[in-house]
Amino acid sequence: MTDLTKNFARPEKTEVVVTFGSLDLSVQELLTAAFQVRQRAYVPYSGFKVGAAFRAKSGGQIFSGCNVENAAFTPSSCAERTAIAKAVSEGATEFSAGAVIAYEPEVFTTPCGVCRQFIREFANEDIPIYIAQSIDARISAKEEPLQKEDPILCTSIYNLLPSSFHTYRK
Repeated sequence: MTDLTKNFARPEKTEVVVTFGSLDLSVQELLTAAFQVRQRAYVPYSGFKVGAAFRAKSGGQIFSGCNVENAAFTPSSCAERTAIAKAVSEGATEFSAGAVIAYEPEVFTTPCGVCRQFIREFANEDIPIYIAQSIDARISAKEEPLQKEDPILCTSIYNLLPSSFHTYRK
């Protein structure tokens, strides 16, 4: 009976919190892309801006997206789904890493459940997901948006959605 769980997503990476300055430049670039696109979020109802960026496995191109709200709520699109849909529309369906940036005091904002499943659809292996806070006061102060000592949650899609659903078809 244990073979019924053999295809479950099992986290390969341990969740850790590190500083932005300790990350390699390719991860810093991904987080910066998520920060930049977050500024274009269309959020007239919640005011809660989110930015996401995913690096294509083939070629390394970064695809970014922000959340886009709608008065009817259900047609709204989260940043993560916007970024991945953009990538898919341009031919990228496998990713090596993702980043999400938002701001809520005292906590990291991780992808919602729907976005976790959406990311998982395009993750045939455990990919790292980097979560950061966007300190809005830095924008008006014209400071660097992400600073050396800023905490970054390094997690993965299998940590965020263990034992997740996937069709397991190629």
